[in-house]
Amino acid sequence: MSGDAPMRSFAANLPAPEFTDAAFVTPVPLAEAKVAIVTSAALHRANDDAFGQDDASYREIPRDARDLVLGHWSPNFDRAGFTADLNVVFPIDRLEELAERGVIGSVAERHFSFAGNQPDDLATIIHDSGPAAAAELKADGIDVVLLTPV
Repeated sequence: MSGDAPMRSFAANLPAPEFTDAAFVTPVPLAEAKVAIVTSAALHRANDDAFGQDDASYREIPRDARDLVLGHWSPNFDRAGFTADLNVVFPIDRLEELAERGVIGSVAERHFSFAGNQPDDLATIIHDSGPAAAAELKADGIDVVLLTPV
């Protein structure tokens, strides 16, 4: 076996969940969908509050924001990809291109960022900030969320 064949073989035998109920929504066609980004890159605008250690809140990122700071507080976090190209962690330019080509319907006017460097207890995100961000996305009429875990 070469390449990714061993991993494919291993994954093929892993148990997978079975869902007996159909999805609770019928998605709009992608060519009509409004798409937003939710990232765990701890991005924030230069004038926004920085993310702190164990910060389970989120920041709103306007569609046209390019003055973004990668707010991971760990000095060991590799910032090279972000420094080279914002789209590595926040693929806004790629979404704009997809919208221009008609692959997606439109790009959201705002997006959201969380800090991915969280403690083992994610209760605040699960019960508070996550649902709050989801409610804002829903209020904005978002059809698809592109998650960029960092």
